[in-house]
Amino acid sequence: MLNLVLFGPPGAGKGTQSAKLIEKYHLVHLSTGDIFRANIKNETELGLLAKSYMDKGQLVPDEVTIAMLASEVNKQTDPKGFIFDGFPRTSAQAEALDALLASKETGISLMLALEVEEEELRKRLLLRGKDSGRADDLDPVVIQKRIDVYNNETMPVKDFYSAQNKYKGINGIGEIDTIFNALCKEIERTL
Repeated sequence: MLNLVLFGPPGAGKGTQSAKLIEKYHLVHLSTGDIFRANIKNETELGLLAKSYMDKGQLVPDEVTIAMLASEVNKQTDPKGFIFDGFPRTSAQAEALDALLASKETGISLMLALEVEEEELRKRLLLRGKDSGRADDLDPVVIQKRIDVYNNETMPVKDFYSAQNKYKGINGIGEIDTIFNALCKEIERTL
């Protein structure tokens, strides 16, 4: 089973590359952002709680995130693998994900990280906000807070997977297909 963590700061291109990887490798896409937005749209209790954190540019607490994700993983029957998009965001989440996958007799194959400079991220997020109407991408203060949270709280996950020899950094600036081919090259090395 191929299980990938697609990693990178907000605006790095995770959603774009996830779609291409899912199609090529027939993976189940688990995006915490999509899961959160669906719960928010449906005004579930967990969705409203997640929204209160997201609106401030903060991370949703681990127990809420993990409960939502475990529910989605358990819905799948005989998957070829998963691509985790936007998760794990903390070392505690990475440990919880390892435990969840171990209970299914599998594990993370590879963490692929899209690496993009902050100035480029700010430009991309503002453009995405204008195109999508996502409130969290329209406010430069919230954007910077999200980038700061990523740098301070999420980057340690890189060390977690580096210690397992599963971390691969990919330049996230350039043509979409060039970035995709670099991701595929790393995946093919693990198969």
